Amino acid sequence: MNLTTRQLQAFQALHQHLSFTRAAQQCCLSQPAFSALIQGLEQGLGSQLFERSTRHVMLTPAGQDFLPHAQHLLAAIDQAVQSLQGAAQLRASRVTVALLPSLAAHWLPSVLAQFAQSHPQIQVQVRDALNTPCLESVQQGQADWALCTALARHPDLHATAVAEETFYLVCPQAHPLAQTPAPVAPQALRGVPFVQLAAHTSIRASVEAWQAAVLPQPLLQTCMEVEQLATVMGMVRAGLGVSLVPALSLAYFQDPGIAIRRLQGLAPSRTIYWVRHRHLHLGPAAQAFHDSAQHSLQEWLQGQEEMQPVGRP
Repeated sequence: MNLTTRQLQAFQALHQHLSFTRAAQQCCLSQPAFSALIQGLEQGLGSQLFERSTRHVMLTPAGQDFLPHAQHLLAAIDQAVQSLQGAAQLRASRVTVALLPSLAAHWLPSVLAQFAQSHPQIQVQVRDALNTPCLESVQQGQADWALCTALARHPDLHATAVAEETFYLVCPQAHPLAQTPAPVAPQALRGVPFVQLAAHTSIRASVEAWQAAVLPQPLLQTCMEVEQLATVMGMVRAGLGVSLVPALSLAYFQDPGIAIRRLQGLAPSRTIYWVRHRHLHLGPAAQAFHDSAQHSLQEWLQGQEEMQPVGRP
């Protein structure tokens, strides 16, 4: 037999009131409809649960045996509903974002501070990770959306371009390339020790695509390969080499020992995307944070690029 919640509620109400009229009123049913529920329950169980007469209603022995089971089932259903409602409320008040470390370190903090003032009830959780883990977080439902380069294509992911960022040359302040009065020609990088990001990073992919387009011969002479932009900054500052880094990461390189220069002609670039799951609903908290953040990213990127010198320091 398939018991229904309405049958259990009707049974509970009749046990409490011992009156078909009052029990039907509690269940917001007509008395014939209520009686049909009780009869259907009894027929399904194969036992009479109530003794009826013109003066009174009372539980039969079978009804007394069924009572604790009905109460337990109703309590379990109520607990399940409350648990689901609680989880929904939690999801509605929490958003998880995955984004590149350069964005998490330099763009996100001010956005979070402003968002906390306008939406103090919403908790924002941050996953700062490289491009592939960002995409995997959204695909696996661990993040509501991501802000990354979306090089990987997956049928479950939807990506929307939000900004195009140009790459810049970073070199020691005393390096000859820092003394040029105009943007640096790509050919000037030939043979210069170059600090390269690891092969699995989106920065490395953008630099290699640019190099292949600029010159058919190898242009960059890699002197070391590292995992983190902070490491690139340290190596460049120490005079061990130069590098090409995207605009969104230039805050790492605001150092008196480092010069930042534009490149002449076509420079490396990459596109930043908002990425969400194609088949999962974006909750109100995630949507609110997305709406608050999307405009500030473009403004921040423009500010980063405008502050960089073209010629001499």
